[in-house]
Amino acid sequence: MWQASWIWDSGEESPRNAWRCFRKTFDYRQIDGNREAKVKLTADTRYVLYVNGTQVGRGPVRSWPFELAYDEYDIGHLLQNGAANTIAVLVVHAGIATFQSLRERGGLLLQLETGSGAVIERTDASWKTSVHLAYDASSSRISCQLPFTERYDARSWSDAWTEASFDDSAWEQATAIGSAGMAPWTSLVPRSIPYLTEEPVYPARVEELSFVRPVPWSAVFDVRTMLVPDSVNHANPITFVAMMASVLTLSEPCTFTIGSVDDGRIPFRVRIGGKWYADGDLSGEKPNAFLELQLTAGEHLLLIDLTGGSHGHGYHLGISCDAPFELRSPIADSAEPANAVPFAIIGPFDSAEHIDHQPAVSLAVEQPLYEAIKQIDTADQLSEYAEWVKPIPEQLVHFSDVYSQTAWRIVDKPQPVPAQLQHAVVAGADAGVIPVHAELDTEILIDFGRELSGYLAFTIEAAEGTIIDGYGFEYMRDGWRQYTFELDNTFRYTCREGWQSYVSVVRRGFRYLALTVRGASRPVKLYDIKLLQSSYPVANVGTFHSSNAKLNEIWRISRDTTRLCMEDTFVDCPAFEQTYWVGDARNASLINYYAFGSAEIVERCLRLVPGSAFQSPLFGDQVPSGWSSVIPNWTFFWVSACLEHYQFTGNGSFANEMWPHVRFTLEHYLQKLDNRGLLNMRGWNLLDWAPFEQPGDGVVAPQNMFLVKALRDAAQLADAAGEHAIGEAFAERAAPLRNAINDGLWDESRQAYLDCIHADGRPSSTLSMQTQVVACLCGIPTEERAQVLQRYIVEPPADFVQIGSPFMSFFYHEALVKLGMQDTLAADILQQYGVMVDQGATSVWEVYPSSNITINAKMLTRSHCHAWSAGPVYFLGSEVLGVRGLTPGWTKVAVAPKPVGLEWARGTVPLPGSGRIDVSWKVNESSKTMQLRVVAPSTLELEISAPDGYELEVEKVLLG
Repeated sequence: MWQASWIWDSGEESPRNAWRCFRKTFDYRQIDGNREAKVKLTADTRYVLYVNGTQVGRGPVRSWPFELAYDEYDIGHLLQNGAANTIAVLVVHAGIATFQSLRERGGLLLQLETGSGAVIERTDASWKTSVHLAYDASSSRISCQLPFTERYDARSWSDAWTEASFDDSAWEQATAIGSAGMAPWTSLVPRSIPYLTEEPVYPARVEELSFVRPVPWSAVFDVRTMLVPDSVNHANPITFVAMMASVLTLSEPCTFTIGSVDDGRIPFRVRIGGKWYADGDLSGEKPNAFLELQLTAGEHLLLIDLTGGSHGHGYHLGISCDAPFELRSPIADSAEPANAVPFAIIGPFDSAEHIDHQPAVSLAVEQPLYEAIKQIDTADQLSEYAEWVKPIPEQLVHFSDVYSQTAWRIVDKPQPVPAQLQHAVVAGADAGVIPVHAELDTEILIDFGRELSGYLAFTIEAAEGTIIDGYGFEYMRDGWRQYTFELDNTFRYTCREGWQSYVSVVRRGFRYLALTVRGASRPVKLYDIKLLQSSYPVANVGTFHSSNAKLNEIWRISRDTTRLCMEDTFVDCPAFEQTYWVGDARNASLINYYAFGSAEIVERCLRLVPGSAFQSPLFGDQVPSGWSSVIPNWTFFWVSACLEHYQFTGNGSFANEMWPHVRFTLEHYLQKLDNRGLLNMRGWNLLDWAPFEQPGDGVVAPQNMFLVKALRDAAQLADAAGEHAIGEAFAERAAPLRNAINDGLWDESRQAYLDCIHADGRPSSTLSMQTQVVACLCGIPTEERAQVLQRYIVEPPADFVQIGSPFMSFFYHEALVKLGMQDTLAADILQQYGVMVDQGATSVWEVYPSSNITINAKMLTRSHCHAWSAGPVYFLGSEVLGVRGLTPGWTKVAVAPKPVGLEWARGTVPLPGSGRIDVSWKVNESSKTMQLRVVAPSTLELEISAPDGYELEVEKVLLG
């Protein structure tokens, strides 16, 4: 029973980017010598818990506010009996909606209990609170999916604030804002998964050393909030018609360069000197865009056209000039503070919020005032439109932008890496000394050797005021870095004097870390730097090894990718988004079963999805999220994943509890069938990152086909839940939809299924492998058409759109298994994933280089670590080792290996709950025999079968 009160401070309920400290010092005495004491807590949005200066945990797991999870830790061993003790909590409240949480209000709830349940301490108005003054609340958005970057000034705060000896007399009293169960946190639920790991991982080496000078002026703007302030309450995309302006003053004629290393999806457009400059006037490798001009001395009005759309990414702007310059807002006056933002907003003249599953909202781009202002050349002319010109709130602009300063160097002088500098990346007592240049900054590039995800930690000795800028990215080759556009993966740490340590609060994913030392008066000694790798706590139970070394490496990097993308839910990637995408997680769940055998994380993910029903009865494609978006296929994959989880675990209670939600959403999808019997709806009708027609409105063939499969899978889940009659009704609904697909989407002249029928009735001009694969997988074609599609699957026609991502390959490989073409499956894995291995990948990529969705030719993919791409773990376990569950809970298991051209293979597949199956086999091609050894629990019923054309010699070892 909760007795604690929710607490916050007396100010704003939901401040933007708030870093707030809470603490309570209390006397503690054990009862009858029992040291057991447990603390329960949760917070909005995130917390870090300390007891007597020791970090205990981070949380909570991502949750819907109306089902907010709380954590529980045993802290008895940290409490001092008969003495003063302190519990301290850092609460980081986003104050905006992200792809991980809704915007509600700030709050902390905590209760300390004995083992018997007696309450020792609880949050109430007796607690103390303060803003954490070291963190800069104006730091920039990491991305549209995530909240804010870290900017930490160690001179402004004492690390001792978590300890009992700290003097908190100057802190304010906390404000009790309500009891447990208050809105918006109306239901509190215990955490259903284990705590994530924090494993220290040290770098491989210092890769580079350079003396650098950054672009001298830089800033990153939160354009979305600047133009539409209420957009903080949701994470939906918005569009707008607007500009911003500044007055540039030059003391002499000069070369002036303005540009952006990342425009946040708003094309870089600038007017200066009476001219709007076109794309052809810009230089730079995309997404960089730079405009270099020769300007005269005096004042110049600078206009930047922001018209476009934003999902929440930062708009990065930089200026370089070979003469002194000043920027001021065109509405500045003598009363304005000196540090005011030197730009002003013009507009917006119109704006719109877009929700893909709701009626389209148009943006009125043709605005006479906007067009008139676009032609002005002076601040005096702009004053005629004063009612449309507004100041930019200081919190929405962050200057000295670390991303721009890292990616845009005016000077870059590479140096040999001294051997002693390598001490910085090993777990030894010696420091690596980062040299100081009299005029330039010093950058060291650290290679961690592989993709990682977690919390950066370091120990340094430095002079007061020294700045340490950090920037993480995933890929480099031959000196070229793939900067993470649309991801501000940076931090800034400003040093106090002397020895100091820091542990990051913000999770980040990367392989390479650029550390730049700025403003140092003496060399910085880097004693220790590491990443606290944070992921779901699983052991590498699943294994695979074979006679093909490249296939083994593909399996390994696929497994490692899956683990990197297992946080408190599955996430798409550890760097760019860290978002639980519902459709991605279906495939990740199957992969996880074969790599780790974890059921808890899958169940947690599946249970989160129905919480999005308040946004749409069609269910959201990423949850919990402030972006109300529907990808129908993702919901259909969720239905299949619910069935597959029941089949893996045999958990009938899960089937009973999830069936009503499956029924609810599918009934709403069935309401979207048109008079032809086809699913016809607005939504984000995505399947693959490839250029085939999958419009946001109309009849899209793959999702019609996957709806057929979802209805069949729902019927099986209904049976498991004891709803046989309703299950039969769902199965019966699949048949007319299949017939409608064959009647309305088969193109007889081109002998293939159309990709779509647009809302205006136009059939797709493209034919794709995606649609033909899905038709085969979902059992759509008639027998005659199935033979045609089988030929396509074996030899894809050159004029069909080809598969663009490993995610789509998962379904292709499922179709190959269905057709008994495991040899083709293995060959495709070696061809497609072999490119990644050849490029030195340590994790598997989001897309294939052939997808054509990247910005430039050097970019082989966007994300270099993507869970939806790790399918080889599943298929090599289920087909090459041949292990598949035949009954719910895998009480009966098939072992049916497929040689696929290998001489031998061996590996392990986890069993649900406990135990594993070890399989090893070797083929003799001359005698056409396979020697097979299987080790399994004696309670398991095995069904062992030989591959076609081989005699089987079996050795069974039964345990227990």
